[in-house]
Amino acid sequence: YTTLFRSEDMKLLSTADVFIINGGGIENFMEEVAKTYPNLTIIEACKNTSLLAEDIYENGHEKDEHAGEAHEEGHVHEDTDVNAHAWMSVSAYESQVQTIAEGLSQADSKHREQYETSAGEYLEKLDKLKARQEQIREEAAGQSVILFHEAYAYVAEDYGLPVSYVMDLDEERKVSAGEVASVLSAIKNNQTKIILAEERYGKSMGDTVSAESDAKVLYLSPLNRGEYEKDSYIDGMEKNMEILEEAFHAQNH
Repeated sequence: YTTLFRSEDMKLLSTADVFIINGGGIENFMEEVAKTYPNLTIIEACKNTSLLAEDIYENGHEKDEHAGEAHEEGHVHEDTDVNAHAWMSVSAYESQVQTIAEGLSQADSKHREQYETSAGEYLEKLDKLKARQEQIREEAAGQSVILFHEAYAYVAEDYGLPVSYVMDLDEERKVSAGEVASVLSAIKNNQTKIILAEERYGKSMGDTVSAESDAKVLYLSPLNRGEYEKDSYIDGMEKNMEILEEAFHAQNH
C-alpha cells in the first residue's frame, strides 16, 4: 500500500471509475480525494473486516510523539484506534477479497459473474494457506512472542501466539537503553524464544537481542511492498510460513 500521494496520482484518478483502498486510516489522503472526485466509487477493503485495536500505549508506557503514526516507506497513517494491517491475517484478507469483489460487482454489474468467479478461485488458494497455518499453529503450541512491528499482531492472532511485548519499529523510531533492557527482561520473564520482526527496520534491534539472549529473531515480510504480481501475496505469505515452520519445528525437535 502507499500513503504518499503525488499530484500525478491525483491526475490518474481523474481517469478512474473505481478506487480500491485498504482503509483503517492508512490512506491519509482520502479526504482530499473524496473532495476532488465526489463521483469516484471508493471500495474500502477493510470495511467488513474485524480489525485489531491499536493500543495507544506500548507496554505500559505512553508512546512517543509519533503515537498513532506508522512510518513505512516514508509514508504516514494516523489512526490510533485500529491496527489496519489486516492483510497479515489470511482470514481477514479473505474478508477483504470478498469486500472488493462485492464492490466491483456493484460498480460494474454487467461483469458481476466474472468478479464472483475470480474471487471464488482466489479464495480457494487462500483456504490452502489457512490449512497450512493450522498445522503451524499446532507446532507452535501457544508459545509467547515479542513483536517488533505492529503488523505481526495479526500473525500472532492467526497462530495463537500470546504477545509478551510490543515495540513498533520504523525508520524514525529511536530505541533507548531502557527499552532494550525491557525487551530482554520480557524475554527472560516470559521465557520468550521467538521475536517477529521486519528486517528493514528491526535488524539493528534484532542483532542486539540475538547477542544478549537466546531468543530467535524471525524476519517476516509485512507484505507491503514488492512487484505486485497476481500471486505475490500468496508467495509472500508462503515464505513467511516457511520461516515460522522451520523455527517452531526446530524448537520441538
